[in-house]
Amino acid sequence: MMPGIWQAAILVIAALILAAMIRLFAGPTAPDRVVALDTVNTLTIASMILLGVIYRQLIFVDVAIVYALLSFVGTLYIAKYIGGEL
Repeated sequence: MMPGIWQAAILVIAALILAAMIRLFAGPTAPDRVVALDTVNTLTIASMILLGVIYRQLIFVDVAIVYALLSFVGTLYIAKYIGGEL
């Protein structure tokens, strides 16, 4: 396995997370911020899975699955709050 390629992929994902964080803080509307937060969460999950591949540890994938579930539920609650249903 070539760890250099995988680490480069992690760096690309980190750059994308940074771009999404800029959108998260810049807004301008609440739905824009929710989409940016969901993007950050999705990219974080992808980086956890890549780290699991790099280090050959299944625990990273397990943590990514739990994080994905919590992220999904959190996004649903935020969307309901913005929609005025909560």
